[in-house]
Amino acid sequence: MKIALIDSGIGLLAAAAAIRRLRPDADLILSSDPDGMPWGPRTAADLRQRVLGAAQAAASHSPDALIIACNTATVHALPAVKAALEPAIPVIGTVPAVKTAVATGGPVAIWATPATTGSSYQTALIHLHAAGVQVTQIACPGLADAVQHADSFAIREAVADASRRTPAGVTDVVLGCTHYELAASQIRASLRRPSLVTPILRGSADAVAAQALRRLNGRPGAAAAGAGRLTVLLSGRQSRLPAAALAYPAGAYISAPAHA
Repeated sequence: MKIALIDSGIGLLAAAAAIRRLRPDADLILSSDPDGMPWGPRTAADLRQRVLGAAQAAASHSPDALIIACNTATVHALPAVKAALEPAIPVIGTVPAVKTAVATGGPVAIWATPATTGSSYQTALIHLHAAGVQVTQIACPGLADAVQHADSFAIREAVADASRRTPAGVTDVVLGCTHYELAASQIRASLRRPSLVTPILRGSADAVAAQALRRLNGRPGAAAAGAGRLTVLLSGRQSRLPAAALAYPAGAYISAPAHA
């Protein structure tokens, strides 16, 4: 089994690690776009072209499925990628875990990039799934970029700023950018407040990994012998994981010698 993941940068690591945990035998193809990042500020047409480029680079390695491990790319390019690759290669997008979070009754906060916060897409998700639930949208300027570069000081500052603007008493915090899942421990620590329950963080990595395996009729725990291989593509060029990726447990896990 061979599964490809695409993103502008290292936000795909969390979903890649989730795939590795469920199917250690699966080969992983990680296709990111350092030449074109960040994708968020680009026009919709330009972003679609960058996403298609990353998808086609991954598709040249004949994966059995492809995950768009980026919320912004899913919003703007999922139909285009599906049109280009399906039915030969199933394509799975990433959706923020709003539905799961609001099932607790809230109140809920959504941390996302400034471009996504207040967007018609995120607003539609809230209207669709969160009727009657208090939802606060929290823009997190600089956080994705800080995570991308493993800048611990900038991560700490961005997380502290978003935490200060998150209402006390929220039960769940949706991580609306895949990069944020790499900083989950810092985010969780920042949200601990005396006499209040620490909110549950809701990422999308586990769900999207499980969905990809369902599309392939994959069964967690039914792994073949041996460890899957890792292929890294940086704007189409075969390479190694960027140094920043190895600063995170997910990056270290998928690049461990047993999985190389």
